[in-house]
Parts: sequence; structure tokens; C-alpha cells
Amino acid sequence: MSLSGELIAFLGLALVAILGGVLLITLTKVVHMVIALVFTFLSIAGIYMLLSAEFVAVVQILIYSGAITIVMLFGIMLTKHQEREEPSKGRWGKFSLLLAVAGFAVAVYLGIYNLHIPVQPTTLHEENTKQIGIELFSKYVIPFEVMSVLLLVALVGAIVLAKKDDKDEEGDQL
Repeated sequence: MSLSGELIAFLGLALVAILGGVLLITLTKVVHMVIALVFTFLSIAGIYMLLSAEFVAVVQILIYSGAITIVMLFGIMLTKHQEREEPSKGRWGKFSLLLAVAGFAVAVYLGIYNLHIPVQPTTLHEENTKQIGIELFSKYVIPFEVMSVLLLVALVGAIVLAKKDDKDEEGDQL
């Protein structure tokens, strides 16, 4: 196995994605967890770039790293949460977490290493964005529109719930 620039970039991005995921589940402050999630999203966008899926990488950055993260931060700011210290898991908890992550990594590595996919000629890298647009707005136009309505309903519901809490606080103060 020779070390190429593409392999080094992939290993670096994969390491950042895994580290961001592990930090996401181990950190205790919510804002720090969101920052770890952003690092994971950005590294996955980098992996998409390595796969010559530039459009998907840009969408990953715009939608997930930008919009979803901002929505999560607004959700954190709009909800009431009480800061309390979680009991520490101790050395055995951390060791078992490390052991579980290492076991998962070995299982994934062995699964990928033993996977044989036959090579087929494709037109995957030719007019990527045009192919996605044709598929999205011809075959998948109904699910696309349903998702937009679902996201709108979720946004309106979040605003209603946030306003409802403000009215309850005013009533409690009287």
C-alpha cells in the first residue's frame, strides 16, 4: 500500500470525523458538543470532495454545518435547561468506551478490507450537479416538496412552543 496525498487527506479527514463524533458523545456542555458536530460535518464534506462529489460537499457545508448547527444553537437558547453536574463515569467507564470504539473500528476495517466490489464503468464524474438536478426534479419532486412542507411545519411548531413558554412565564409572575 503506497501513501498518496489522497490517502493521507482521507485518513486525516476520517480521523477528524471520528474524533468529532467521540467528542460529541463525551462532552458535557451543549455548545461544545455542537462545535464537535460542526467539525464532523466539515470533515465529511471534505471526504465528499475526495469522492468528486463537489455539489454534495457544498450542500453538506451549507445545510449541515451552517443551517442545522444554527437551528441547534437556537433550540438550545430557546429551551430551558438547568446546568447540573453529571457524575463522572470513572476510569472503567472511559476504558469501556475506548474498548467499544476500538472494537467498532476493527469490525469496520475488517468488513471493508474483505469487501470485493467489481469495477464497472460509470459516468459518475461527468456533470455531477446536472445529474443530481435531473434526478431530484423529475423522479423525486414529490418527496422533495413533502420534505419542504415538513420542515416548514417543524419551524412553525418550534416558534409556537417557544412563544407558549413565554406566555406561561408571564402568567406565573402575576
